[in-house]
Amino acid sequence: MDIPAHLASTLVTDPMAETYRGEVPVVDTLLESNLESVDEAEASALKVAEEIGFDEDDLHKIGMAVRECMVNAVVHGNRYSARKKVHFAVSKAADHLTISIRDEGAGFEYSNLPNPLSEENLLRQSGRGLLLIQAFVDKLEVTQAQPGGTEVKMVKYLGKSN
Repeated sequence: MDIPAHLASTLVTDPMAETYRGEVPVVDTLLESNLESVDEAEASALKVAEEIGFDEDDLHKIGMAVRECMVNAVVHGNRYSARKKVHFAVSKAADHLTISIRDEGAGFEYSNLPNPLSEENLLRQSGRGLLLIQAFVDKLEVTQAQPGGTEVKMVKYLGKSN
């Protein structure tokens, strides 16, 4: 899978740019608030995941988690606003992949979300995205970004089944 040409210039090429967790940033970019950005983010994340050595099942899980999170950022966070961007970053380490997606929307309190598995919510058309993401990754952090918006960090460990 190739990284789209306009994202290739956003690759972090400084090998000394290691983070405190032993991660090396690979992609750090701003994406438009449209559904085409969902495909771009997925392709970029999967390219890095393949390089690390994730198997086909884990690549599918990573792809689904990125797609769901990007759709949330574009649709629910930024509400398709052309004035708002989605910050997309991917870092890698020898044993894991970290993906960060941050929108510029109003933000929300994760703990206040209704339980998507409760009977009154089972037939709703939306509301299960974060539950799905949590099922596909090993670690999920949802925080309110400053000055606004929501940031979602997803970590997937190599060789660990969730």
